[in-house]
Amino acid sequence: MAKHINEELQTITMSELEYLKIHGRTTANRTPVTLFWTGSAVELNVQGAELWVEVESAYDHLEPWISVVVNGVPVSRQMLTSGRGWLCIFRGMNPDAVKNVRIIKDVQAMSADPGCLLQFHAVRTDGVILPAEEKPYRIEFIGDSITSGEGAIGAKTEEDWVPMWFSALHNYTYMTAEALNAEYRVISQSGWGVLSSWDNNPQGNIPAYYEQVCGLLNGERNEQLGALEPHDFSTWQPDVVVVNLGSNDDGAFQSPAWTDPVTGQVYKQCLNEDGTYHEADLAKFEQAVQQFLTKLRKNNPQAHIVWAYGMLGASLLPAVYRAVDGYSKQTGDRLVSILQLPDTTEETMGARTHPGELSHRRAAEVLTAYIRKILK
Repeated sequence: MAKHINEELQTITMSELEYLKIHGRTTANRTPVTLFWTGSAVELNVQGAELWVEVESAYDHLEPWISVVVNGVPVSRQMLTSGRGWLCIFRGMNPDAVKNVRIIKDVQAMSADPGCLLQFHAVRTDGVILPAEEKPYRIEFIGDSITSGEGAIGAKTEEDWVPMWFSALHNYTYMTAEALNAEYRVISQSGWGVLSSWDNNPQGNIPAYYEQVCGLLNGERNEQLGALEPHDFSTWQPDVVVVNLGSNDDGAFQSPAWTDPVTGQVYKQCLNEDGTYHEADLAKFEQAVQQFLTKLRKNNPQAHIVWAYGMLGASLLPAVYRAVDGYSKQTGDRLVSILQLPDTTEETMGARTHPGELSHRRAAEVLTAYIRKILK
């Protein structure tokens, strides 16, 4: 990251910026601004010729990546090395034109790396910062590796589990929000589900951490940053909540048992001898879906909840239907529905046998049309 910058530029800390827009769950602390989740961003409207940002990045083995979007168009993407320094976002541009800039966290919250960090300390510019436009709608996306954009970028042959193959932009979440002119947030984690992770670990479930800022992160620094604090839902209420979970719960039925190293307890979602789902285990999944819907409704009283599922097969779709139907009958909640998303094909496959950009685009088109009807 550059050390030498035009000294005539004005330096403004993030806490001093009157018109800074922050996307994604974070804490109230603005010195510096910490981004936790994928798709999180800092947004600025800059009237000037030049803009730099002071970024701090750290990691033990899973590095942060960012994408830069200027006037709605992605213009750069890069890995951040450890350290603190200045990044040039643009220079030599028309000083009178207003540039909308979003610097987006391209990778998910890394529960597997407590050292992973992305912070913004300050900006330098020769211009002025103006208010960013308020979007008419808000959407929250909740999911697993698909929603984290794992494999959405990169060749089909790529098999390494590295941050390079994650993308917040080649992603149905970004595409859907852009098409609907909506502000959005993402809560997602690769391998996790509603009841357990793909390997039957019951701690790998999104609902358990939904009410925290970013509770699935580990380590003392994340705790000090406020990741484990309760999230204040009153600060941002979505019009629509999209839940794309179930793929890893299905995986748990196909995977070996998981043994808790502390208690020695064994967890396993089982199949019958004929390959069908074991009824009692399927009931556990359905109960987890209903409990999560209850938690979502408590925290998002006005939102329409859409359970959107099927980008990597839809084996558990009948169970999701039963669970959602049961929840609606018990509660009288009519603002809940199910949408089957297009399955990923050989043609639309991306890296790491995950949905590629084409698959994300197809899902976004179906989801956009569906949400558009809801918002009307």
